[in-house]
Amino acid sequence: MERLLLTAEEVAECLHIGRSRVYMLIAAKELTSVKIGSLRRIPVDAVREYAARLVEQEREAS
Repeated sequence: MERLLLTAEEVAECLHIGRSRVYMLIAAKELTSVKIGSLRRIPVDAVREYAARLVEQEREAS
């Protein structure tokens, strides 16, 4: 079964950014996350959508 939710550490690794930056993106509502009890998880689709927005912003800036 494909993973649906990632930890902040896993997202940081995927995006090659720090874990703190992931939490900053969540706080800024730039990256969607869910809470499961006391755990914070980020849907895989949310990471893909965030990356797609970054690419689109780069295209518009060029």
